[in-house]
Amino acid sequence: MANRGGRARAPEEFSLSFLDVICCGFGAIILLLMITKTAEPQIIEASTVNLEGTLVELQEQVFQIRGETKILNRDLNAKQEQLSDYEQRIAILRGQMANVKSRYDSLQVESGSNSAISRQLAAAKQALTEEEKRLLATQYRTKNKIIAGIPVDSEYIIFIIDNSGSMIEARPKMETLIREILELYPTVKGFQVMNGMGQFMMPRYEKEYGENAWILDNASARKNVTSRLDHWDCRDIACSNPIPGITKAINRFATKRDKRISIYVFGDDSGSTEKGINEVTNRLAEINNTRANAKPWVRIHAIGFSTPWGDDKKFSELAGALTRTSGGVFVGLTSLD
Repeated sequence: MANRGGRARAPEEFSLSFLDVICCGFGAIILLLMITKTAEPQIIEASTVNLEGTLVELQEQVFQIRGETKILNRDLNAKQEQLSDYEQRIAILRGQMANVKSRYDSLQVESGSNSAISRQLAAAKQALTEEEKRLLATQYRTKNKIIAGIPVDSEYIIFIIDNSGSMIEARPKMETLIREILELYPTVKGFQVMNGMGQFMMPRYEKEYGENAWILDNASARKNVTSRLDHWDCRDIACSNPIPGITKAINRFATKRDKRISIYVFGDDSGSTEKGINEVTNRLAEINNTRANAKPWVRIHAIGFSTPWGDDKKFSELAGALTRTSGGVFVGLTSLD
C-alpha cells in the first residue's frame, strides 16, 4: 500500500531469530574459552616436569664434561712439560753436535796437513843419497837385524820365492820376513809374489792386469799372501833357480822404466843351471841396464836360507853376483830360528 507522503517504509534492522543466533555464538565462544583455560595448567605442569628432568641431565653432563676437561688439562700440562724436556734435550744435542762438527773440521784440516807432510817426507826419503839411505835403513832394523842396511828407495816390491819342497821348513821365517820388508818401506804402492819359474802366486793378476798386475798394499793383502804361501807348492826342481823369475819380472814390470822397483829373492839353492854364474849375471845386466855401470832399472836383494835339503853355498854365490851388479844387498841366514 502506497504511502501517502510518497516515501517507502524502512525495514526492521534486527529480527528475533537473528539475535538468538548471535547469543548462541557468543555462548559457544565463552564455553570454548572456559574449556581451554581449564586444560592449560595441566599442560604447563607437564612441560615444567619435563624441563626440570632435562635440566638435571644437562647439569650432569656439564659436571662430567668438567671432570673430563680437568683430566685433559692435566694430561696436556704433562705433555707440555714433556715437550719442554724434549726441546731442552734437543738444544743440548744440537750444541754437542756443533762441538763435534767443529772438532771434525779441525781434524780434517789437521789430517790434510799431516798428509801433506807425509808426502813431503816420502819425497824427501826417495831423494836421499846412497849413504843417507844406508843410515836411514838402520832406523828400520828389525828385532833380528836381518834386513838392516837395505835401501828403502822403491815404490814397488817383487818377491821371487823358491817354493820347492826344500823350503817347507823355511816358510814361517819367510812369511815373517815378507811382512817386515813391506813395513821397512815408507811408501809401498804395490807388490807381487812369483816363484823361481816366474809363476804368479795369484794367476788372475797376470791374466787380467798385464804390466799393472800389482797387489795393492794393505793389511788384508798381506794376510792373504802369507796365508796362501803355506799351500803354494812347486814340484819341479827348476823352481829353485830364480833366474827365470827375475827375468820375467824385469821384462814384465820394468818396461816403461817409470817405477822404482826392488826384487827380493828368497831361496836355499840356485837349482840346476846350464849356464855359469858369470853368463847369467851378464845376461841380467843387459836386461837390467847395468852393462855400462848405469843405474839399474830394478834393484835386486837376496836372502839365503840354510835348510837340510838345499845348497846354500850355491845360492850364496849366485845371490852375491846378482846383488853386486844391481846395487842390492845379500843376507845369508845361518838358521831358521
